[in-house]
This record gives sequence, structure tokens and C-alpha cells, in this order.
Amino acid sequence: MENVRILSTLGLMGAMRSLSSAFEAISGIHVDADFAPTLALLKRLRDGEAADLVILTREGLDEMIGEGRVAAGSAADLARSFVGIAVRAGQVHPDIGSEAALRQALLAARSVAYSRLGASGVYFAQLIVRMGIATEINAKATIVEQGFTAERLVTGEADLAVQQVSELKQVGGIEVVGPIPHALQTPAVFSAGRMANAKHAGAADRLLRYLASPEVAPVLRQSGLEPRICRGGDAT
Repeated sequence: MENVRILSTLGLMGAMRSLSSAFEAISGIHVDADFAPTLALLKRLRDGEAADLVILTREGLDEMIGEGRVAAGSAADLARSFVGIAVRAGQVHPDIGSEAALRQALLAARSVAYSRLGASGVYFAQLIVRMGIATEINAKATIVEQGFTAERLVTGEADLAVQQVSELKQVGGIEVVGPIPHALQTPAVFSAGRMANAKHAGAADRLLRYLASPEVAPVLRQSGLEPRICRGGDAT
């Protein structure tokens, strides 16, 4: 069986578990996937790690295209993702429906878990600065280097977890309160591209076409993502 190696942002981990199996069944191509935050993946790619296909934030993919590591003509936007808030299962859901309510909820939390390397963490760090509460939140924050912030809810280290909704949903024993108000955030766009030096370019192109097709939209939605598919099956 032919293999295709993919490096993907954590935001697509849930969806790719289902989509990889479905793709293997229809193509006979085995998907070898590894997941990490975009910034960590960018470092690994710059350090020379090999892959056939990558899924990154659009900004990260554009950097790889600019450096000649990803074939420019292969890029496709797959999905949009919003940053959300989660609590441990059974806990009261705080009101986060407005900026004022979100501010109060964050300040009231014993600790807020957010990531250092993920797109959600970069966004959240900027958000609390903009809201004027960075000093208070960071004084009690639980910073996650890599992985899922919601795991810190299960261990009791944090009262609130901040991450892409699709990443929060990967952890059992927690409940997603909802997205941070859309007016306060610009959704991350997750995009795929074939590596310029892909060893299995044909398999990578076939997987990319599948991931950008309308048939995968229900799986993306179920995992907490918003598909970016337009008529004809091309990614928007």
C-alpha cells in the first residue's frame, strides 16, 4: 500500500481521524499523519523534516510557499475555525456572550489554560492585552506548550480552557461553552498544500483533492470546523 505523510495542525486532528480512514478505503493509500501546533510544524519543516502534504494556518502555509517549501499552485483552504471556551463537564457555563461578560468570566476564573504555540494562543494573548487584563490573566494562567488546553480542566489545573473549538472537542470530560464572540476574533483558516519535494506527490495531490471536496464537509462540521467549500468542490 502506498503511503502519504502529512503534517497537520492540531485543529484538524479530530476530522483527520475519520477522513484518513475514509480516504484509505476509497484510494488504497495509507495516511501517516502527525499533529502539532502550526508554529511547531513550521520549525520542524524549516529544520528539514520530510512530508508530502501539510495542513497549517493560511499564514503559515503562505510562509512555506514563500520559502519554496510548498508548491504554490497546490494550496487550498479547507476550513475556518473559531476560538472557544470550555469548562470541566458538569461545571456552570459562564456567560461569554459579550466582551464585558467574557472579561468578567476570565477575571473570575482561578486559572485560564491557553496554548503558547497554537494560533489560538497567539490570538488570546493579543486579546487579553487589547482588553486590558493581560497582567491579571497571565498571573494565574496555565500555559500549555503543546497539546490540548482542555486537558488542564480534567486535571483541575484550570477553570477555563481557551483553544480552537475543534481542538477543545478532542478532550473527554469537558464541555464547550461556545465560541468567543465573533466580533472579537478573526477566524483561523486552515489550509493544505503539497510539499515541493514530496516523495509521493501523486498521492498527496489525491488526498488534497479529497480534503477540499464537498463530501468531507459534514465531518469538518462535526469536529467543530466551518468548511470552506464552494460550488464545484474547489476550496474558497
